Amino acid sequence: MELIFQLLAVEPASQTLTKDPFIPFVILLLVILVVPLVFERLRIPGLVGLLAAGVILGPQGLHILQRGVPPMELLPEIGLIYLMFVAGLEIDMEQFQRTRNRSLTFGTFTFLVPLIAGTVVGRWFGFGWNASVLIGSLFASHTLLAYPIVSRLGVVNNEAVTVTIGATIFTDIGSLLVLAVCIAINAGEFSAVRLATLLGSVVIYAVVILFGLDRAGKEFFRRTGDDEGNQFLFVLLAVFLAAVSAQLIGIEKIVGAFLAGLAVNDAVGEGPVKDKVVFVGSVLFIPIFFVSLGLLIDIPAFIKSISTIWITVAIVVGLIVSKLLAAYLAKLVYRYNWNEMLVMGSLSLPQVGATLAATLVGYEAKLLDERILNSVLVLMLVTATLGPLITSRVAPNLIVSENQIEPESTPAYWHPEAADTPFKVLVPVYNPKTEQYLIEMAALLARQAQGQIVPLAIAKATAHMDAPQLESAFQRGEQLLENATTISRELGVEAEPLLRIDDAIAQGISRASREQKASLIVMGWGRRTGLRARLFGNVIDSVLWATNCPVAVTRLLNSPTQIQRILVPVESITPQAVRKVQFAQMLAAATTAQVTILNVCSRRTSTAKIAWMRSQLSLIVDKLALPTRPEIEIKPHDNVSQAILEAAKSSDLVVLRSSRRATSAGGLIISDVTAQLLAAIPCSLVMLGEPQPAAAAALSETSSPQKVAVSKRPSSQNL
Repeated sequence: MELIFQLLAVEPASQTLTKDPFIPFVILLLVILVVPLVFERLRIPGLVGLLAAGVILGPQGLHILQRGVPPMELLPEIGLIYLMFVAGLEIDMEQFQRTRNRSLTFGTFTFLVPLIAGTVVGRWFGFGWNASVLIGSLFASHTLLAYPIVSRLGVVNNEAVTVTIGATIFTDIGSLLVLAVCIAINAGEFSAVRLATLLGSVVIYAVVILFGLDRAGKEFFRRTGDDEGNQFLFVLLAVFLAAVSAQLIGIEKIVGAFLAGLAVNDAVGEGPVKDKVVFVGSVLFIPIFFVSLGLLIDIPAFIKSISTIWITVAIVVGLIVSKLLAAYLAKLVYRYNWNEMLVMGSLSLPQVGATLAATLVGYEAKLLDERILNSVLVLMLVTATLGPLITSRVAPNLIVSENQIEPESTPAYWHPEAADTPFKVLVPVYNPKTEQYLIEMAALLARQAQGQIVPLAIAKATAHMDAPQLESAFQRGEQLLENATTISRELGVEAEPLLRIDDAIAQGISRASREQKASLIVMGWGRRTGLRARLFGNVIDSVLWATNCPVAVTRLLNSPTQIQRILVPVESITPQAVRKVQFAQMLAAATTAQVTILNVCSRRTSTAKIAWMRSQLSLIVDKLALPTRPEIEIKPHDNVSQAILEAAKSSDLVVLRSSRRATSAGGLIISDVTAQLLAAIPCSLVMLGEPQPAAAAALSETSSPQKVAVSKRPSSQNL
């Protein structure tokens, strides 16, 4: 074949592909777009597909991608830094503050026990002390892959769960610091003085990054207001500045990236900037890192080496046993039950982010060999599967001692009779075709609460206040407001129309809501789709992030005055679910409609658990003291989406809730189940989004202290 190429004076295709850096980059984009989708359709994690693509396209396969050659020289390094930064950014600091002492104790257990176990495994297979301690540090960290499961089940407030979440900070920081010391020792002669100097530098560096970037971030975000572009750039600068600074003092970049994630955690919060930062990393840089990791895998050598198989078994078994042992020690100290112990163990079991990053650093420093690299990849696949599986089986049986539903202590906007200000519904109007139903919906809610509506029209500001387009927008807005006032008057509700000039539609809605002290915003569904909506968001997305009150995003197929049957799917007994029921009941009272609360459980759920769930929902309904008692339906079904769709066929309106898991077309943040429902639901629907935690906390100061305690019994398995 080479002779043919020489005779034809052409180069082999693999050499041609690697010469131009743009061609490998295009191939990378194609891989990270297509491969995860294909593997997930086969019910195999997309991560496995990226690793497999790296093996096939790398030195062990087609030789198309090579480490150290553009673009595989810089982009995987950025992906590695981004991976650790996102790990720090995703840690919930508020939950950590609640149980930091117990988190420190469990963090110590789940750090030291696996560290010792990993060190023993390393020594057993002939590694030196330095390499063995590094192997132990790989055991010590963990990734909270199963957090969405406990969140969905409504048991996040269980102490065992919050303690495990908080322990993540200690284990990740500890394992990264051990990595820094081991790499420094491996680099050359190392004395006690140099060790003390390094540790001192690390401590000073950590303090400067954690407190310096935190203060700088808060001040920058305060000064820039709604300028998301500059805030996004500030976050990127912070992470790479921290990574470079870490290198200057002799520690690994990933340590700085993780600390930067913790540092800007508070400033970024749960807002659109964080959404965009995570989005850029998850769709580009981090997948490229996993593809590059696949380039290092030597499958033939792994299969041929029997010793590698035994060290892989030792690493996997040692990790699982040590993590469960650490959870058992926490059980003995704090008297947790067996279910809580197993949840702590399973939550701390998955080894993905910090473990992979540290392994790659150790491998590139020649401190770890291919046996450890291959074994850690197997460890990642096993623990990333086993941990969430155990959590999904055990978490439903937790005692939810802290999970109290507080219908009377929820923000005042859900209790208009207890609020100091009149109940106001803000209705942004733009499309004359949807205005009628929007105003009717708002008027019905306001009439039931003895409040008023505020129809809002916004004219986008121009450089000159006498510009023709501004005058045209004013005339259009005045016509819309006049129509809204007429519709509201026909329904017997007072309207206070508002026409304002603002730089942006979303900010105008949020500012008007705050200025008018609105209790609720009712909006129509936005239809903008595609990458632009995903990356930059749309009006609905921006309002949901910034608002001070709930937002009801509606898709109304018929007049709200004709609604007679309202379906409210409830996944678990949480305060958010209760408020969704309260919203539906407020609308039902205005139209004499019947509300049905639907809970979908697995067909394997026992009769006792179904009865317990029914009793808990009945207890909540009784405590809410609603004028008309909702119907409660528990439906065993293996497909949640299909069960809701079947129930929606006999309903006029379905009330769903917005949650931060995935971004659908149009920018609204929704759950995976909700994404499947949006296009298929045959009737009208409302997506109910609530304000950010900080805003909600500020608004809840006027709330009453009455609580409804949930019985200390296990919840249904698939809620």
